[in-house]
Amino acid sequence: MTEEIRAEMVANVSKVVAHEGDTVADGAEIVILESMKMEIPAVAHHAGRVTRVAVAEGDVVQEGDLLAVVE
Repeated sequence: MTEEIRAEMVANVSKVVAHEGDTVADGAEIVILESMKMEIPAVAHHAGRVTRVAVAEGDVVQEGDLLAVVE
């Protein structure tokens, strides 16, 4: 099952937690977004391997932008 993790709002990428090739558990934080001085984790909704990270720390993302792919 392939999961595309997308930004839920306009935000800055504060931290990239998982990297390509990492194995992650259900609920694992992949990217931490920052908006209005709040940190918002983008998490995997199933266990798998991160096959793509589409952002870097410091990037600005728009709602719906691709953050990462977990397979």
